Amino acid sequence: MAKRVYQVWKGNNKFIFEGRLIFGPDARSLFITVSLIIVPVIIFCVFVARHLLHRFPAYNAGYAVLVVAIAFTIHILLLLLVTSARDPGIVPRASRPFEEEFSYDTSEVGGRHTPNLQFPRIKEVMVNGIPVKVKYCETCMVYRPPRCSHCSVCNNCVERFDHHCPWVGQCIGQRNYRYFFLFVSSSTLLCIYVFAMSALYIKFLMDEDYPTVWKAMKKSPASVILMIYCFISLWFVGGLTGFHLYLIGSNQTTNENFRYRADNRPNVYDRGCLNNFLEVFCSKIKPSRNNFRAYVQEEAARPARISHAREVEDEPAGGPRAKVEDDLELGGDLLKISQRRNYEEVNEEMGGRNSNGMHSVLPESELAANPNTQVPVIRGEVRNSSWGRRSGKWDISPEVLAISSSATDGGGSSQKDAH
Repeated sequence: MAKRVYQVWKGNNKFIFEGRLIFGPDARSLFITVSLIIVPVIIFCVFVARHLLHRFPAYNAGYAVLVVAIAFTIHILLLLLVTSARDPGIVPRASRPFEEEFSYDTSEVGGRHTPNLQFPRIKEVMVNGIPVKVKYCETCMVYRPPRCSHCSVCNNCVERFDHHCPWVGQCIGQRNYRYFFLFVSSSTLLCIYVFAMSALYIKFLMDEDYPTVWKAMKKSPASVILMIYCFISLWFVGGLTGFHLYLIGSNQTTNENFRYRADNRPNVYDRGCLNNFLEVFCSKIKPSRNNFRAYVQEEAARPARISHAREVEDEPAGGPRAKVEDDLELGGDLLKISQRRNYEEVNEEMGGRNSNGMHSVLPESELAANPNTQVPVIRGEVRNSSWGRRSGKWDISPEVLAISSSATDGGGSSQKDAH
C-alpha cells in the first residue's frame, strides 16, 4: 500500500489527524504554555471577576469583565494553535542533488588524470537590484531561497526563518509569523487586563470595610498573586512584543538581526515602515509547498550496472571457480567415453580411422537402442570450500581410466602412422 508524505517525512516534525496538523519535535511544551494561560485565567474568573459582577450596576456592566476575560483567552489559544499546528514555510527536500550543477576538473594524481567533482556551494541572486548570496543545504539538497535558513531542531529549511520558539513548539517562518506576533501581543494585553482588574478589586475592598492596602490584600490573596504573575509575565511577552514591532518596522527577522547586525550589512528588504507593516499584516499568505497527505510517488530505480569483466578480474587465476569448471569438463568427457565402452565399435573409434582419416563416432541414438548396456558410473561429490564456493571431487572407476589410456595410446599410434 502506498504511503503518504507525512509517513515518510525526513524532518523531526510530529503529525496528528493523518497529516492535517504539523508540529515541531518539542510539541509537548504546548501543554506548559496552555497551562500558563488557562490556570491564571481560571483563578481570575473564580476569585476576582465573580466579585465584580455587581460592582457596575449600569447595564450590568460587571458581566463584561468575566466575558472579556474568557473571550480573550479563547482568542489567544486559537492563535497559539494556528501558530503551532501549521506549516511555517518548509522548503521541500530534493530526492537527489542537482546534477546539472556538477562540474568536473581533471587533476593529475600519480601520473593519471583523475576527475574531481566541483559543486558550487554559494550562488548569487538579485534582490531589489542588490546581489544576495544563497547557500546550498547539504541536508535538504536544495539552494535555500533568500531569507531562508535550516532549523536544526526541526531539521527543515524554512522560508523567512525567524527563530524556533520552544513555547509554541514550532518554527516561526513566513506562513505563521503573523499569527505568532498576534499571539504574543494578545498575551501582553491579557496580562495588562488581568493586572488592572485585580488592582481594581483591591481598590473596591479598600473603599469598603478594609481601609488599608494590607487588609485588602489579606482579604483577596488571589488578586495579589495574579498581579505579581502578570507583572513578571509582562517583562517577557511585553518585551517580546516591542522587539518584534521593531523587527516588523525595519523588515527584519530575529535570525537576520542577530547574524547580520555585527557585519553592518545593508538591509535589502526594507521598503519603509508603513509598507513593511502592510507586508506582514495585509499581504496574502502563500499556500504551503508541501502536501503532507499526498501519496508518495516512487521513483523508478536506476538499473545497476554489472560489469562482467570486473567479475573476471576479481576472480583470482586458478581459483576455486576455475577448478570446478575444469573438473566438470573432465567428468563430462570421461562419462561420454564410458558410455561407449561395451560396444564393439569402441576399438575402431579409439584406434582406427575411416577412409577420410577421421575417427568414427558412435551415434547417440544407438546408446538408447540397447537398454542392457552396462555403463560405468562416475561418482561426483560436491563440497563447499572455505571461500563459500563449490569445488568438485570426482571418483573415476578403473575401467574408465583404462579406456582413457587406450584412447590416448590409439591417438598416439595414429599420429605415428600419419608420419
